[in-house]
Amino acid sequence: MDLSFLPLVNAILNGMATVLLIVGWVLIKQGKRDAHRKTMITAFGISALFLVCYLGHKVWKAMEGGGLHTSYNGEGWIKGAYLLMLLTHVILAMAVPVFALILIALGRKERFELHKKIGRVALPIWLYVSITGVLVYLMLYPFNPPLAS
Repeated sequence: MDLSFLPLVNAILNGMATVLLIVGWVLIKQGKRDAHRKTMITAFGISALFLVCYLGHKVWKAMEGGGLHTSYNGEGWIKGAYLLMLLTHVILAMAVPVFALILIALGRKERFELHKKIGRVALPIWLYVSITGVLVYLMLYPFNPPLAS
């Protein structure tokens, strides 16, 4: 089975999560708590689906005998910028599910002040991870320069 389409699916899911996060933030600023809750739960679901697809692609690549990683072929400062972005993306991505689950639990328990306080930290991190996820895809696939000979 060919799962080489999954990186594009993952980029689309990250883009969708980004839009939903922004919409959810706008909704809560407007005082639309129920719409905010539904939007953010959807963003969480989209991000969970991303994780399943991401891991599925890694397993497929390993089973096909290709390495787990796709190399970025840029050189010089652009390679350094890519690696820095990737490093920060990976580190912060590990925090997103933890933040999301805590925020969901706080929202369900109607502990809105603590939810708001943690959300102010979590939202920029989740947005950064979602946006850089799309950028990583773009740099690894459509804009990855050919290997230098």
